[in-house]
Amino acid sequence: MNEALARYFLEDALAVFRKYKKLAEDAMAQLGDEEFFTTIDAEANSVAIIVKHLAGNMRSRWSDFLTADGEKPDRDRDAEFRIDAETTREEVIEWWDAGWRYVFEAVEPLNPSDLVRTVLIRGEPHTVVKAINRQLTHYAYHVGQIVLLAKHFKSEDWQSLSIARGHSEAFNQSMCERETS
Repeated sequence: MNEALARYFLEDALAVFRKYKKLAEDAMAQLGDEEFFTTIDAEANSVAIIVKHLAGNMRSRWSDFLTADGEKPDRDRDAEFRIDAETTREEVIEWWDAGWRYVFEAVEPLNPSDLVRTVLIRGEPHTVVKAINRQLTHYAYHVGQIVLLAKHFKSEDWQSLSIARGHSEAFNQSMCERETS
């Protein structure tokens, strides 16, 4: 693999992980504790449950990333989708922060030659590139759920995390002006 391209991939992957982490955090910050733990129907997950699942996935996938299967034998995935009534928001956020530490501690030290190495996830071989992409898409999927739930709960009080409705033209104009200056 081209070393410059490999370095770019690693830098971009880290930037995208950070972007999705912040997007979810900005959405969660708009929620009160009740909304944070509320499910919209019997089959839905609350924001807290999604965070618990992501944290469990991150610990499993990224601890000993290059040397152990990404599905750790002590992971209880089904338990990630249950929250005890005593669980606090602070506890859930601690899980979130710990999960992201696993991500960054595994990805930040990687170098271009690592990208073609083989790692296992549930016994299935993946190149490091494929494993990173797999997790990027998985986290984007769940961050989208968090944003959707937060937006649903906040309704007209929602503070947009991107270009607000009705402001696309003004945004595009400001981008054009930045490019020409």
